[in-house]
Amino acid sequence: MNDCILVTGGAGFIGSNFVLEQIATGGLVLNLDKLTYAGNLSNLASLQSEARHVFVHGDIGDRGLLRNLLSKYHPRVIVNFAAESHVDRSIHAPGEFIQTNIVGMFNLLEEVRVYWQELDQDSKTDFRFLHVSTDEVYGSLGPADPPFSEQNPYQPNSPYAASKASSDHLVRAYHHTYGLPTLTTNCSNNYGPYQYPEKLIPLVLLNALEGKPLPIYGDGSNIRDWLYVRDHCTAIREVMSRGRVGETYNIGGWNEKTNKDVVHTLCDILDELKPREQGSYRQQIQFVTDRPGHDRRYAIDARKIEQELGWKPQESFETGIRKTVSWYLDNLDWVQDVVSGAYKSWIATNYTRREL
Repeated sequence: MNDCILVTGGAGFIGSNFVLEQIATGGLVLNLDKLTYAGNLSNLASLQSEARHVFVHGDIGDRGLLRNLLSKYHPRVIVNFAAESHVDRSIHAPGEFIQTNIVGMFNLLEEVRVYWQELDQDSKTDFRFLHVSTDEVYGSLGPADPPFSEQNPYQPNSPYAASKASSDHLVRAYHHTYGLPTLTTNCSNNYGPYQYPEKLIPLVLLNALEGKPLPIYGDGSNIRDWLYVRDHCTAIREVMSRGRVGETYNIGGWNEKTNKDVVHTLCDILDELKPREQGSYRQQIQFVTDRPGHDRRYAIDARKIEQELGWKPQESFETGIRKTVSWYLDNLDWVQDVVSGAYKSWIATNYTRREL
């Protein structure tokens, strides 16, 4: 078995950051991505002439394609980022989430199971399937509740979270039933370079620069734990290399912030780095009707990965968010390329009717 890693969803936000960092470590990266609205090959423009990066346009639900790729490239590790991943979109169109996150995952696992069972014993032992999931599978926390640990029961509250919980259960079942050497990671809210501007931080940045309202759901008191994407990628590599087979590792930033505080911080950094002609960007904040079933608080207990693998985040929210704002200001051409007519239509559908 050669030193090839198959990355699914490697043109998306977290996946592309992972691919860019993984290439630097050597070996071949086989990158399979469906290139839906959130998949963007311009994220990987720096790898255009890189022979160790092989991009394939395709779907994890295409079993024939998967079979051919596994047979041709013989990956030692598979890291699965491929997923529909936005709560608001899952409310408007849950069927896509069921198809990709559950049916697609089943098809991927079936082809991987057959591939793995046909390997020689040494290759079987070395093989890993790492599934990247979310803290949203655990449901919502009260203000005084301890953060989510790996022992928390699953209580998903959105179609997105339910579909990811289903995929997590499938991965667990394939390990316990067939012996497939799996690993699962559940992360908190990521932010950083190349994030599609439907998520809070890039949406607010883009709207601020264009003089548009900065939408905050409800009263802005919903709390999330924020994780800089490159810290997340480092954690994934640690789990991939040294994690215990069959285990789940929660990956968090130890940075709980309300949505309102996040937007205020973004406005204050923009006031410093790219000031408006008159007044603060905070003047553009607009509270909008909350989305259905909006979880109040997420927080990750990341002690297991720290104790077992020695990983902990290197960026505080303050350092990570400043790097993120600077990256977007330095890459406005990337932003403009991403903001297509389809994206503008989506923003209108999701936010226009929520205004108070």
